[in-house]
Amino acid sequence: MTDQKTGRIQSIAGPLVIAKDMRGCEMYEVVRVGEEGLMGETIKLIGDLAYIQVYEDTIGLKPGEEVVRTGAPVSVELGPGIITSFYDGIQRPLLEIKNLAGDYITRGINVPSLDPEKKWDFMPTAKKGDELVEGDYLGEVQESKVILHKVMVPPGIHGRVLEIKSGSFTVDEVIAILDDGGERKELTMKQRWPVRIGRPLKEKLDPEVPLLTGQRIYDTFFPIAKGGTAAIPGGFGTGKTVSQHQLAKWADSQVVVYVGCGERGNEMTEVLLTFPELDDPNTGEKLMERSTLIANTSNMPVAAREASIYTGVTIAEYYRDMGYDVALMADSTSRWAEALREISGRLEEMPGEEGFPAYLGTRLADFYERAGRVVTLGKEKRFGSVSIIGAVSPPGGDFSEPVSQNTLRVVSAFWALDTNLADRRHFPAINWLTSYSLYLDFVKPWYDENVDKEFQTLRGETMALLEKEAELQEIVQLVGQDALPESDRAFLDVARMIREDFLQQHAYHEIDSYCSKEKQYLMLKIIMKFYQEVNKAIASGIMASRTAAVKVKDEIARMKYTPNQDFAQRYEELIKAIESEFESLRKQT
Repeated sequence: MTDQKTGRIQSIAGPLVIAKDMRGCEMYEVVRVGEEGLMGETIKLIGDLAYIQVYEDTIGLKPGEEVVRTGAPVSVELGPGIITSFYDGIQRPLLEIKNLAGDYITRGINVPSLDPEKKWDFMPTAKKGDELVEGDYLGEVQESKVILHKVMVPPGIHGRVLEIKSGSFTVDEVIAILDDGGERKELTMKQRWPVRIGRPLKEKLDPEVPLLTGQRIYDTFFPIAKGGTAAIPGGFGTGKTVSQHQLAKWADSQVVVYVGCGERGNEMTEVLLTFPELDDPNTGEKLMERSTLIANTSNMPVAAREASIYTGVTIAEYYRDMGYDVALMADSTSRWAEALREISGRLEEMPGEEGFPAYLGTRLADFYERAGRVVTLGKEKRFGSVSIIGAVSPPGGDFSEPVSQNTLRVVSAFWALDTNLADRRHFPAINWLTSYSLYLDFVKPWYDENVDKEFQTLRGETMALLEKEAELQEIVQLVGQDALPESDRAFLDVARMIREDFLQQHAYHEIDSYCSKEKQYLMLKIIMKFYQEVNKAIASGIMASRTAAVKVKDEIARMKYTPNQDFAQRYEELIKAIESEFESLRKQT
């Protein structure tokens, strides 16, 4: 601790403690409250009074108890050992706490975020005499089976290497000494960084490379770029958490940071139990070998929930600085906003819409703005990215409520979950008419080069068919399908194929759970080829009932279950079958 000045508790209101005799205390400074040393953070200062949000249960605290300043803001420990770990909202390791204190987090417990006794094999990449700048690599540690941890020169430090070691060290042991302008700087494998301040970078890049997810509704219709932001709003039971799991499992990022922010305990338990068991298709190891989880359930202290998303994004930025693509899942920002509202109410601030604080939009923007694909610090030019995908849980599925609306203002991909689609067992229940992505034009050159120049055109044509179907469905509800002309009845049959055979995707199916970009493109081509043949048939006088009865439709419905690597051959077979069957149909007339 840099400052041992103390104050006294004056009053207590839930997670908010007001302490007196705190003159000189700074905003967002960490303090230790009461005899048990509960962790808190200063969020308001008036004279010598400090308003403190306490990250633990305040039951039993009494006025007059001591409040000790630490002189430092809320920070996270960054170093080897983060990957494969489970943390709470303020980066306390849950498994270590369980081993130490049992199934419940004991108040005032203080366990290091990174194991101070574990030895890591450090292999230096810099050598004595090298001139290093902030962000340069000092060496490497094999953190997990798949993540090679790059130990970096911390921001704000540069100089000539006086000494660098090789061997097994703890995160607190000195591994290198730098001469920084005549001052000796001892460096360890551990850094500390304030969670509310974004880590520095050289340059933020345009979002030109898509974050491929293997989910057809996202990759084809509403893509997100690496370093992009997306929101998944939806009511209860629409599939937000399953969507987040799918993205964590299949997105082409090297590191996954999953923040369970205020979710129900049973949902978070499922995540904690299933994540270590999930196989990672990209590496052949378990998904946990490149993931870290931050769990702050709805029955945990409300203040720690407010800090959890900042803890998560700071960890994500740290791995971004190593040159990794990081996917951050926040589930859900609505629960985070509710924590913000409760603290704001305790501070007696002027409430905004629906009781949320007036600065809700600013705080959301601050969080999402920390996403980005960047040129990292260091002499060597390297790229990293943090993509943020936040679930939103609007009460009653009402997207007009403040959290959804403020999120919409700052994210560039909006994946709207629809209760009606979920009720019809259409998953993922993304409404293709209300969702959108602002990344389409940015990633078009990448798709043109890496998939096919026709891909985005095909996507636009398919989207137009879905919009036309919505218009026709309104007419059908008024007059019935039998009153439609033959061409429209045949068209509705094709639109149903797009919905059921392309947009629906089985999250738990061995093959359909992941769909490669090449397979997505060829699947669309098959459906559009079928549509062209249907139009020719209708134009030549064939009834819609006959085009709807062709056998190849059943094969098209099953094409999603063809393995990715075999699909090019299956595509050729289906195209020939479509041409052959419609040719036969025309000969019969």
